[in-house]
Amino acid sequence: MVLAKSKKSVGLGNSLMNDRFGKGKGSDRKRTSAITRTNHATGEQYLVNEKQDAAWVKMRSVTEQGALDEFLATAELAGTDFTAEKMNNVKIIHIDQKNPYLLSASEEKDVLGKHKMHRGRLTVPRRPKWDATTTPEELDIKEREAFLNWRRGLAELQENNDLLMTPFERNLEVWRQLWRVIERSDLIVQIVDARNPLLFRSEDLESYVKAVNPKKENLLLINKADMMTPMQRKAWAKHLRQAGISYKFFSAQLAKELIEARDLESDSDEETQAGPSTSAAQVDEPVKEEGATEGAKLEPELTEDGPSTSEVEEDTQILTVEELEDIFLRYSPTDPESGQKLQVGLVGYPNVGKSSTINALIGAKKVSVSSTPGKTKHFQTIHLSERVILCDCPGLVFPNFATTKADLVCNGILPIDQLREFTGPVGLITQRIPQPFLEAIYGIHIKTRALEEGGTGVPTASEFLRSYARARGFQTQGLGQPDESRAARYILKDYVNGKLLFVSPPPSIEDFIAFNHELYDELHLPEKRRAALAHALDNMSLAGGAEAASADIPLDDDFSADMIDLPAGPKTQKLDKGFFGPNAVQGQVTMPFNYQYTEQGRAAAAKNLSGRKARTLTAIEAGVDPKDVQASSSKKHFKGNPKGGKGKRRLARKANAEDD
Repeated sequence: MVLAKSKKSVGLGNSLMNDRFGKGKGSDRKRTSAITRTNHATGEQYLVNEKQDAAWVKMRSVTEQGALDEFLATAELAGTDFTAEKMNNVKIIHIDQKNPYLLSASEEKDVLGKHKMHRGRLTVPRRPKWDATTTPEELDIKEREAFLNWRRGLAELQENNDLLMTPFERNLEVWRQLWRVIERSDLIVQIVDARNPLLFRSEDLESYVKAVNPKKENLLLINKADMMTPMQRKAWAKHLRQAGISYKFFSAQLAKELIEARDLESDSDEETQAGPSTSAAQVDEPVKEEGATEGAKLEPELTEDGPSTSEVEEDTQILTVEELEDIFLRYSPTDPESGQKLQVGLVGYPNVGKSSTINALIGAKKVSVSSTPGKTKHFQTIHLSERVILCDCPGLVFPNFATTKADLVCNGILPIDQLREFTGPVGLITQRIPQPFLEAIYGIHIKTRALEEGGTGVPTASEFLRSYARARGFQTQGLGQPDESRAARYILKDYVNGKLLFVSPPPSIEDFIAFNHELYDELHLPEKRRAALAHALDNMSLAGGAEAASADIPLDDDFSADMIDLPAGPKTQKLDKGFFGPNAVQGQVTMPFNYQYTEQGRAAAAKNLSGRKARTLTAIEAGVDPKDVQASSSKKHFKGNPKGGKGKRRLARKANAEDD
């Protein structure tokens, strides 16, 4: 039995109605106080009712407001009213072509000016002075106070001057390892990434090293130099020489490949040692010549005082492991004590290849590696040879300025997997790398907005990501739209790992497009893409075929007009064949209405006879009895009596009965 509806029950609808139209609610609204408004156009004043809000709405915290909401809130506080006017000269401006997470050219110039103004305040924490009389407890208190003051100074610098800083190390224990490495090392080597050396270099660290002991030396080791062209290395070498910075170019990847090649040669030589002794002499001769050439390369810098062309070429070359160790030995103390070894401290960001450099140095020496623990367990002293000891400092992130968070992501400082906003970093990639090279390296076609429709000629982050996601089959769940977030992670990792190359120019060069022009040619494409591009070029019918097949085809703006699609693979060809094949296409012919009344229409509409009716019609036309035709052409089917079925068994029983 259904119970009667209770009159005391209160639902959500009744509560809302009572709150709005309940007893006395209308009179309460009529008695509200009025606010005087002024029309600034006419000077007229009028009264409006005060807006009543709930108490929890008034106490709600507002930290961010849109442009329109902020404007209206400010106008309401100022008691200003506005009258809307209808305007006919309305112009639609596309703002989706400008990425709000990136800076314009003028804004970036202003930010770089502020960085230059306050660069002197970017310091590293100093270790307080101490002597033999200082107790560990007193030293610990002094270090904590100095570290706290250092962090407060950086926070004030960032807040008062509206500057964006890179994430830096905030753990005192890690900085203590740096202090110990500096105190015990004769040479401090800063390892930086060649794609942006100034971002990973700390100027104040070099000053701190000299403040600890004027006899200590600094060296800037530019790792991953194989990603730079010779022209780019010359430009950076010129800038660093003018700034008075000691530097060298190095590549841990090339050193590793050279070591592996030497190991293979040594293994092959050991297998062929059973041959005549002349073969061993022939193998040893090139090694001696190579050592002689390396010594000849190092002589000009040691003997000559003024710069020469040979020294300039040496400054731009990528050093081998042996040459790097020789350079370390140049900085050894002039008056070393008996048995004292040169200690080299290696300092750098966690992702610049510091560990790869150490492994390359150790692997090339082929000596026993012993790790000697120091005062703490965080850094190691590695005996490289009888004369050199490497002091490995843990990866350290120094404070530095940055323009945007997108720049931090592209430089590998912020983790990519924890990224939420991806349009800024990907938009920075599309601005730096030409569209034809992106299309060639990924085998995609990026659809961009035309210039007459408000486009800029540079693909936006969304256009690039959607094209990449469609080509790779990345789709969102449910709607099946291109998964831009997943595509962004793949592209950003390719950029950080060096598949998409971009080298920041020195401060004296502003045109970064011309500076990186040599990186975007056919030789910098992956091997598979290069083979596909060569295959497509061979199939092209161009005037002067021999002249058209050039070795280097720059993928710049001139080449973008003639950019060709890469040949499709077997999977793509199979899909196209199945979709566009003759069996898949089912067309339907539609005839006009009066076609059914014509002779052709009647013939087409007539039902074709088949089976017994067709044979009967054929017999009548031939003047033969239809029964004779059916008897001669009849076909019996034994659908219910398969072999060995009921019919067979019935006939067998009948035959047995007759025999009895």
